[in-house]
Amino acid sequence: MMIPWYKPLRLAAGTLLAAGMLAGCASVTPADYRSEKPELALEQYFNGPLSADGVVFNRSGKVIKRFHVDMVGEWKGGEGTLTEHFLYSDGTRSERIWHLRRLPGEGPQRRYEGSAGDVVGTAAGYAEGNAFHWQYTLALPVGTHTYDMHMDDWMYLMNEQVLLNRTEMSKFGIRVASIFIAFHKP
Repeated sequence: MMIPWYKPLRLAAGTLLAAGMLAGCASVTPADYRSEKPELALEQYFNGPLSADGVVFNRSGKVIKRFHVDMVGEWKGGEGTLTEHFLYSDGTRSERIWHLRRLPGEGPQRRYEGSAGDVVGTAAGYAEGNAFHWQYTLALPVGTHTYDMHMDDWMYLMNEQVLLNRTEMSKFGIRVASIFIAFHKP
């Protein structure tokens, strides 16, 4: 039985098209939100008292933990501190203190870096329009072990009071959990 000459070409073209579509899906950047308003500047939104409520989902989408966060941000020039106090649904508490810095630069991109006691290395990200993309490695304690988890945060400023945050948590490139947080500013 002969295979028509065009079938392997059609298969190759289909494979290339699918690969291109997948690559296109993976390339969302804050620049895609450049024209969205209101504009998100971390030093403005995360300045003063805030609160947040969130949930952690496992890989299958089941809520495995709920939490509330009270926080205070303080900025002086391009440097800020964000102190977060977490209260989890199981009654446990934790604290994270972010040291944030806006990096110099021109144009619509607002670049930031940050560090915290449970962050491995430096967090880095940038904002355009109403969106902010932030990536870092979090040293996550689980029982008697600590795991380095890659955190991929996307934040969207909805209005002057509300910021929504979606985070994908992965290990070795495999998503292990996701987090959704709604920030509220008085």
